[in-house]
Amino acid sequence: MFDVGYRAGGTGKLTDVEDIETAVDALAKAQLVVAASGAGMSKESGIPTFRDAQSGLWARYNPEELATRQGFAQNPARVWGWYNYRRGLIARRAPHAGHLALAALEELVPQVVVVTQNIDGFHREAGSSTILELHGNINRFKCFDQDHPVGIDVPVADTDAELEPPICPRCGSPIRPDVVWFGEMLPSGLFQQAETLSRACDVMLVIGTSGMVQPAAGLPFVAEAGGATVVEVNTEPSQVSHYASIFLQGPAGEILPQIVARLEALRA
Repeated sequence: MFDVGYRAGGTGKLTDVEDIETAVDALAKAQLVVAASGAGMSKESGIPTFRDAQSGLWARYNPEELATRQGFAQNPARVWGWYNYRRGLIARRAPHAGHLALAALEELVPQVVVVTQNIDGFHREAGSSTILELHGNINRFKCFDQDHPVGIDVPVADTDAELEPPICPRCGSPIRPDVVWFGEMLPSGLFQQAETLSRACDVMLVIGTSGMVQPAAGLPFVAEAGGATVVEVNTEPSQVSHYASIFLQGPAGEILPQIVARLEALRA
């Protein structure tokens, strides 16, 4: 099921079993595990990604119109309608076995922290308890002018038709999704927390990320510099692969459950 792995540092190729067992051994000894997940994790649940040239969400849309402050200011109804459509796509999907395996890992390791670039909320839905959502959450809302958090129940849409956004009850500003748009800073202090955890962790699982989106792409290198074992789980090599301690090629929904099952057997 697994491709032959690659261990950085010139030790060459390992057998599939050796790769998995090396990852399990590292996790068995770990006190702190950081799982850094990217768009590939969501794609396995059927959520379209931005980077896929054929099926990506940007194939029919201009990012400057839909994921920037300028785009929202110019046409809030278009942006709000499109995000409600995306929320509908996500609402029809569910966490996969890889999400569930990460949640189960919390019963086997003293501390597990998920650091995700994904905005779908699937890690929390799957049961993970400590999650840093670097790019926000599409099911949370705030106002455009003052960033006031707004707790509202917004029906999802089946189409991406324009829809006027609700108004903030505190300041009258239009409400927007609480996600990080292009050109915006990450939530204050959140990335610093992710860096601190990455530097201190014993194992970092890098799951389904291209390793191209900054600043999140730098976290595996922070972990490596701190002495962590970096285990990449991905369907294809990424910018992280040649720096990872172990590269496991395949879907997270297949690989992570097997790692957790082996770790459970070891703990039994």
